[in-house]
Amino acid sequence: MNVDRSTVFELRCGPHVLTLGPRTLIMGILNVTPDSFSDGGRFFDKEDAVAHGEALAAAGADIIDVGGESTRPFSEAVPAEEEIRRVVPVIEELAHRVSVPISIDTTKAQVAAQALYAGAVIVNDIEALRLDPAMANLFADRDVPVVLMHMQGSPRTMQENPQYEDVVGEIQRFLADAMDRAEEAGIDRSKIIVDPGIGFGKTVTHNLQLIKDLSAFLGLGVPVLIGPSRKSFISKLLGPGDERREVGTQAAVTAAAMHGAHIVRVHDVERTRQTLKLVDALRDPVMRDH
Repeated sequence: MNVDRSTVFELRCGPHVLTLGPRTLIMGILNVTPDSFSDGGRFFDKEDAVAHGEALAAAGADIIDVGGESTRPFSEAVPAEEEIRRVVPVIEELAHRVSVPISIDTTKAQVAAQALYAGAVIVNDIEALRLDPAMANLFADRDVPVVLMHMQGSPRTMQENPQYEDVVGEIQRFLADAMDRAEEAGIDRSKIIVDPGIGFGKTVTHNLQLIKDLSAFLGLGVPVLIGPSRKSFISKLLGPGDERREVGTQAAVTAAAMHGAHIVRVHDVERTRQTLKLVDALRDPVMRDH
């Protein structure tokens, strides 16, 4: 499929400027949690988390996404104070050690504000401004980029029985409405990124359809992020095991990039960098000769 991704976006985030379009950017995942579905507990210690963040940047991450609350299916919410305790020291230290922008993955304005003060320059909001009414005003006041993601239900309930009549169309409309809310609150359109929310209230079929039809979201006129990394739909198709999940992740990353994703959110940055080097060359082979 030949997807027109000729529009180039310049995303200004603090002292950084990211160019989205010519190549697919990588957002590396840094979970500072004891219970995330893939790497929960591995980087819960501050020093381990900072070291892993440095390793993600060295491997080629364009953004490092720090999260202090698991959003795996059936997970429980974490109080803002605990989330701040987990992420702020890591962000403070990491901001001095890496030269790429840091994103905070949170749904709470209190956490986002502290993370931005500590050195984060992007906010990844899986609730798309719906949970905390203070979020939109914070982003507008601080003039920071925000990722608006679709989720049906909440992390605790999203996989109980997700249903759609038209999964692509319904999520398109949801994200368009979220963009309208953001702009009405004073967030500049140039600061908005959308994410269809792979694995967040979707069946295997829904996830596959969203990746297959990802180019439909380019019509929203903003950069598109997708996060298929190690999601359960992969093991449901390929069987259990870490290696199978990672192989499936790279297949999903390939398809997403070919269908228009500007940013992919992943755990294994090094492997994804190699995958995307070939995928981006396939998308534009003439440019790779120069």
